[in-house]
Amino acid sequence: MKELLFKEETYRIRGACFEIYKEKGCGFVEPVYQECMELELSLQGIRYLAQPRLQLEYKGQPLKSEYIPDLICFDGIIVELKAVSELTDEHRAQVHNYLKASGHRLGLLVNFGHHPQIEIERIIR
Repeated sequence: MKELLFKEETYRIRGACFEIYKEKGCGFVEPVYQECMELELSLQGIRYLAQPRLQLEYKGQPLKSEYIPDLICFDGIIVELKAVSELTDEHRAQVHNYLKASGHRLGLLVNFGHHPQIEIERIIR
């Protein structure tokens, strides 16, 4: 059986997400969850970068456009936050593009807007 990529780190990030959902529930806008996530990750001692800018290129040439994922945790896990009633393929594609742009292999798509529970999807490149 294959070992999960970033198993322990993912477990810790998921725990932070569950803690926020337990405290705030659904119904807030994404920036509220972004701020809560940054606070909770700090409280739990989880290394992260908030909204880092990813340089894009085309045929080896840098583009002016940048991608800005919500978080990169443990120097290798993209965490994209949503506050929508249902995740869509566009949300999943966004995480795939962040993974491609960053070179990272694992992304977590976290939806705080779903009721009655939080949605968390693992996306692997």
